[in-house]
Amino acid sequence: MNRRDFLPRFAALLIAIGTANAQQSAPRHIGVLLVGLSPDGKEAQEFREGLRDAGYVEGRDVVIEWRSANGDYDRVPGLVSDLIQRRMQVIVVENTFAAQALKRATINIPVVMAIIADPVGSDLVASLAHPGGNFTGFSLMLRELSAKRLQLLKEVLPQVVRVAVLSNPTVPWHGNVIGEIRKVAPPLGMELTFAAARLPAEIAAVFSAFTRSHVQALYVIEDPLFLVHRPMLFKLALSGKLPTIHGNRKYVESGGLMSYGASYADLMRRSAGYVDKLLKGAKPGDLPIEQPNKFDFVVNLKTAKALGITIPESILLRADEVIR
Repeated sequence: MNRRDFLPRFAALLIAIGTANAQQSAPRHIGVLLVGLSPDGKEAQEFREGLRDAGYVEGRDVVIEWRSANGDYDRVPGLVSDLIQRRMQVIVVENTFAAQALKRATINIPVVMAIIADPVGSDLVASLAHPGGNFTGFSLMLRELSAKRLQLLKEVLPQVVRVAVLSNPTVPWHGNVIGEIRKVAPPLGMELTFAAARLPAEIAAVFSAFTRSHVQALYVIEDPLFLVHRPMLFKLALSGKLPTIHGNRKYVESGGLMSYGASYADLMRRSAGYVDKLLKGAKPGDLPIEQPNKFDFVVNLKTAKALGITIPESILLRADEVIR
């Protein structure tokens, strides 16, 4: 090969190598779609730390595109469209409604379900062992946890008979929770009253109905609407002298009496492990759905005192955290 032929080919080779290196070093874009949680909250920080544990440096290896509906389901379709148009390599989602919107919108982008109540029942995956399609992640222990909360409420307040259950009727899996606690209530000597709220303005009306029904405690089925508007919820509960039980510690940190459920922070951190596998080439449909392995039982003694309730010592000893 003469010098005239060699130089152009050598230059072309250098350009090709430079382009390949640039493509290899370009950060991957991860979309995180939140409905009830905040990009500034502990759960989001745990996700970041999970990525760091997997060896990713934010800004160098990955760029996280945070999107939050702040409890407003009407904003979810637009946020889904935005993430898809920006061509995310992976999308992490923490809400069933949002996951279903993603399911309708894309079959190509891998999706990690961080906090999903019932992936199979919600038609997001074929099965827990073999999800298929473009979804993988976690499934909350819906039936077991729902029953356990009602049992804890009875243990703390054995005199309670009339319990109100607050749900959001726009969320399909809330019906499954209601079905489970209907089974548990009679053996515990409890009578259930059901109420629904779709919008923040309806929450106050629901509490007026609770007063007329003379309910003695409130079971709140977790939902972004109730999570975002929990200050109003607890102001009304305290005014009505209603002890409450929840599935997430955030409620208790804001004034609820008790919570028992999977650790959202731990699930978000573990979700980073799925992201790592997917970025390395794993197919989401081949990654089995996992269950929670860390649970939080939190009791708020400040709220108990305000309600005139004495929490049994046996409960306090079992609690993972007692807010004093």
